Amino acid sequence: MSAAQVTEKRWTMLKRKIVYICSPLRFNYERNKIKANLYQRYAYEKGCLPLAPHIIFPQFLDDENKSERRAGMDMGLQLLELCDELWVFGPRISEGMKAEIELARKLGKPTKYISGDLDE
Repeated sequence: MSAAQVTEKRWTMLKRKIVYICSPLRFNYERNKIKANLYQRYAYEKGCLPLAPHIIFPQFLDDENKSERRAGMDMGLQLLELCDELWVFGPRISEGMKAEIELARKLGKPTKYISGDLDE
C-alpha cells in the first residue's frame, strides 16, 4: 500500500459524521450545560463528532445581552449549515431550538429526536 493510500485510509477512518447538538440551555443554565455535555458524550460514543454551539458561545458572549445572544444564535445557525445531522435532545423545545429545527428542515438535514434519557 502506498503512502497516499495509507493516508487516505486513515482519513476515512478518522472522518466522523458531524452532528449538531440541539438542547435547551436557559432557565437552568448549569444543569442544562451538564446535560448538553452528556449529549455530546453520547454522540461521541456513537462515533460522531458532536458540536453544541449553545454551550460554546456563552463562554465569551453574554446571553443576557440581546445583541450578543442574537449573535450567538446566528453563529450557531451558520455552524448548523456545516453539520451532517441535527440531534434534538429532551422533551422541551425552546425558541432557539425551534429556529435550529426549522433551518435543518429547510436545509434537508436529517433530524434525530432523542429523549433526555438518551432513548432514540
